Amino acid sequence: MPLAHEHVVEKNVPDAFTATSLERWLTTRSIRQLVICGVVTNNSVESTVRSGGNLGFEVIVPADAAYTFDQNDLTGRHWSAEDIHAISLSNLAMDYATIVETGQILNLI
Repeated sequence: MPLAHEHVVEKNVPDAFTATSLERWLTTRSIRQLVICGVVTNNSVESTVRSGGNLGFEVIVPADAAYTFDQNDLTGRHWSAEDIHAISLSNLAMDYATIVETGQILNLI
C-alpha cells in the first residue's frame, strides 16, 4: 500500500503516461530520472519505459524488480517467462533505458 504522502497515479492502460497526469506531475517537480519496476515486463513495464524515454526522461529499470509470465506466441510456440523478460529488457536497453540490478541502485543511496 502507498504511504499517505506518496503520489498515486491511476492507470487504465499498460502505459502509465497515457491518459494520466504523470508527465505533468513529474515535470512540475523537475523530476527527470525515473526508476520503473513492476509486473509484466513485456507489457506495462515496457510500454511505460518506452513512453518515458520518448518523453525525454532518464529511465532506469532494475531487472530484478520486474517480472512476467510464460506465454504462447501466435503460432502456439511456448516462451518461458525468463526468455520473455530477457528479450523485453534487451529491447529497452537499446534506446529507452539503462538496465541495472536493484543492488546497484541501493548502493547509490
